[in-house]
Amino acid sequence: MKILSKIYTALIFIFLYAPIVVLIVFSFNSTKSRSVWKGFSLRWYENLFNDETILEALWVSIEVAVIAAVLSTIIGTAAAVGLKGMNKGLRSVMLTFNNIPMVNPDIVTGIAMMLLFVAIFSATGLLKPGFVTLVIAHTTFCIPYVVLSVLPKLNQMNPSIYEAAQDLGCPPFRAFFKVVLPEIMPGIITGMMMAFTLSLDDFVISYFTSGSTAQTLPMVIYSMTKRRLSPKVNALSTIMFVIVLVLLIAVNFRQIRESAKARKSVKEKA
Repeated sequence: MKILSKIYTALIFIFLYAPIVVLIVFSFNSTKSRSVWKGFSLRWYENLFNDETILEALWVSIEVAVIAAVLSTIIGTAAAVGLKGMNKGLRSVMLTFNNIPMVNPDIVTGIAMMLLFVAIFSATGLLKPGFVTLVIAHTTFCIPYVVLSVLPKLNQMNPSIYEAAQDLGCPPFRAFFKVVLPEIMPGIITGMMMAFTLSLDDFVISYFTSGSTAQTLPMVIYSMTKRRLSPKVNALSTIMFVIVLVLLIAVNFRQIRESAKARKSVKEKA
């Protein structure tokens, strides 16, 4: 049974990552062929960095993702702290409301936010569809994921630590940053990483809320599918995959190192 389970797991990973491996390999293909290898070349990476449309869209996507990740992390962390302080019944109700945007279809969220922005713009002249509305929309759908990343760390934390800091004369605001924040930092980092990747990947909500002045990378790639897809997309996807992989490895390495330090500290105290 153990051998079968290992084979089954291996097949799942092959199924998941084989397309990515093929994409990476053919990003170095010297021709446009997506099935025949003609030789190693960096021409598609060179063409990619000379394509102003893709680079501009990539920069917009990164800007939106970074801003949305920071804002959603701040708001989501504050919301998680607030939920932790609620009674069990009210917390359950609020968590239900928090989970609705995650299970709600993206097209419904996108259309709803588009109608909201159009109504505000028609009434006040503010929030014209563009970069700002894109950031607001991305921040909105990223917040629930941050809340669910931070809340478990708050539940694992010993509340007596925060109370002890206050008993020793530390003001509540300072006690939060000195005691609570370091304890929940792994959850905050995980939430920020998730918000960044979700924002970078989003297409549907961006399509309805970006207007004509801010085009994200997924939108540009979608417009390219109307004709023969250039291998430049393979090169771009490879770069994005490598960047996300490096970030995930760095975060996991940090968490492993912190866990090792915690175990070592417990052993020394024992």
